[in-house]
Amino acid sequence: MASGSKTLEELFAVIESRKNADPAVSYTAKLIRDGRLKIAKKVGEEGVEAALAGLKGERSEIVGESADLLYHLLVLWADAGITPSEVMAELEQRKGVSGYAHKAKRD
Repeated sequence: MASGSKTLEELFAVIESRKNADPAVSYTAKLIRDGRLKIAKKVGEEGVEAALAGLKGERSEIVGESADLLYHLLVLWADAGITPSEVMAELEQRKGVSGYAHKAKRD
């Protein structure tokens, strides 16, 4: 999984580098320019598409939609000033903690 984490970091760096690019040539710059609401809607849309792909069970479609979801999530993080390492640290803190226990702490 370390290579997957590296890939996310590399994609995040590309997203960061394109935040102030020309929106006419950079989809990332267009999303950032359009604002957090648009980005959040895209994350939701891609999440639904990934879930629906999961229901259909088409492996390649699940992979593609998952990649779309991760990209849009990374754009949201970049817009919010959150780095992948912050999210990875949060996941690291949750290791060995039951999902039920974690949810109970939040409620």
